[in-house]
Amino acid sequence: MKEIAIFSGSFNPIHAGHLMLASYMCEFTSVEEVWLVVSPHNPLKETGELLDDHLRLEMVKAAVAPYRKLKVSDVEFHLPRPSYTIDTLDYLTVQHPGTRFSLIIGGDNWNQLPLWKEYERLLKSYPMLIYPRPGEEVVIPEALRESVQLVDAPLLEISSTFIRRSMREGKEMRAFLPEGAYELIEKNGWYR
Repeated sequence: MKEIAIFSGSFNPIHAGHLMLASYMCEFTSVEEVWLVVSPHNPLKETGELLDDHLRLEMVKAAVAPYRKLKVSDVEFHLPRPSYTIDTLDYLTVQHPGTRFSLIIGGDNWNQLPLWKEYERLLKSYPMLIYPRPGEEVVIPEALRESVQLVDAPLLEISSTFIRRSMREGKEMRAFLPEGAYELIEKNGWYR
């Protein structure tokens, strides 16, 4: 059975930290591929500065193009909105028999999991890989340790919010962004 991990996000914009984390999961866990699922709108976040869905999708495709084990998915563009992780994973499981899907989330999201739609079924149905986030303590109950794993991924303090704010202030953010994404942002004047 193929092992694919879903890494959902607004990717507004996608940054080097996202790619480092996704690559880490492919190289240091049982995951064979990571699918970056571009979310139209996270129900737990404000839309505020959210770039158009298709522009973010284009940016993520450009960013992951050089990576063999990273794929991009627009599955949530075709599902009812708002997007809920349990619905996305259920849909993908039906569409891709013979594939075992797991979910990559940050320690911050792990600590908010009870706010998620059908979070108990999510925990029972899909393995989770949790990556550390600054200032977030991750406690995994004994009963979940078979299916929920805290991955010793590098602690990255890069955020899309930081990048957007810095770009508005006219700072050079090339080192924080994948080359393909940076080129699209510069060419189109996004986040200025």
